[in-house]
Amino acid sequence: MKSKQKICNRCNNLSYIWKNDKGSRYCKSCWQIISMSDKKPTVKKQKPIAHRSSKRSAQEREYMKLRNKFLVSHPLCQAKISGVCKVHSTDVHHMKGRIANLLTDEKYFLSVCRPCHNWIETHPKEAKELGFSVTRI
Repeated sequence: MKSKQKICNRCNNLSYIWKNDKGSRYCKSCWQIISMSDKKPTVKKQKPIAHRSSKRSAQEREYMKLRNKFLVSHPLCQAKISGVCKVHSTDVHHMKGRIANLLTDEKYFLSVCRPCHNWIETHPKEAKELGFSVTRI
């Protein structure tokens, strides 16, 4: 048994009713137009990429404790670069870098003042010759 054709409230044509929405009758083509216009495009909000992994964050927390103890036990600059040094250490220079476990390896720490640390970072060749930096190989 087929249903009767009725007048669509949108196009006013006699057709089979596809959707009865809140008392209004719509044919299939009119309902598709209405339903598509009502839908807003959904944009899935992406989770931001973390700046650090949880493992690295834990390493950095451990490093900060080691750094503070190291600076207390080595209050004077160990580089003592002439014409640059400010005597009191404020930084820890990682002579072999900060990759992986080298971040917390105290045998490669060097207690330096900020001007000496800047000099070491801007003059890598001379710093290696003076023993302030070590090749990672």
